Amino acid sequence: MGTLINMGLILIGGIIGAIAGNRMSRQMRETLMLANAVSVLFIGIGGVIQKMLAVEAGGLKTQGTMMIIMSMALGAVAGELLDIDKGMVSLGEWLKMKTRSEGDASFVYAFVTASLTVSIGAMAVVGAIEDGIRGDCSVLIAKGVLDFIIIAVMTSSLGRGAIFSFVPVGILQGTIFFLARVISPLVTPASMDNLSCVGSMLIFCVGLNLIWPNKIRVANLLPAIFIAAAWSFW
Repeated sequence: MGTLINMGLILIGGIIGAIAGNRMSRQMRETLMLANAVSVLFIGIGGVIQKMLAVEAGGLKTQGTMMIIMSMALGAVAGELLDIDKGMVSLGEWLKMKTRSEGDASFVYAFVTASLTVSIGAMAVVGAIEDGIRGDCSVLIAKGVLDFIIIAVMTSSLGRGAIFSFVPVGILQGTIFFLARVISPLVTPASMDNLSCVGSMLIFCVGLNLIWPNKIRVANLLPAIFIAAAWSFW
């Protein structure tokens, strides 16, 4: 139920955002998009700082530098070989055709950007596993409320393609839900800290793309979060 509730909240948020966006001027939508971009950037920065900086002997100390460098580098290689970005764009094009949105030039961009924003993060992994093993969907409901707000804002500024971000969320969290008992031994505090840190870096990259569209193929960096989680066991 957790993933279904999360998907439903994204859908409702997107519909509300689409209705609000239709009543906004172009200038207001552009300003809202930039405001959204700055928010996403600082969410990413905050997540990275929280995991990278530690107080030691009255001063600040960085940690996990090598993990970040190796995870991002190996993740980039794996992502480019798999070309995940092309797959997400293809899915966006398919949804664009099925929803008869051929006239919406920003549909695919809105879909990919919003999907990455709500799919990256430890809450999706931990929440789906908790739901799969214990039937506890509280984490995914909390995530759904956050996603509701994010997608409402993104849809109003980027367009209705953002509404369909519920599709990859359902695929990702649904897969984790069904594999929960297999994955659960790998979900340790250390692995989730690493995943959150690198995931926050990718969210920062999404924010950059909101300001300078399509500069970073963030989808092709997605393997980095799984490499980061695995790093804790090495």
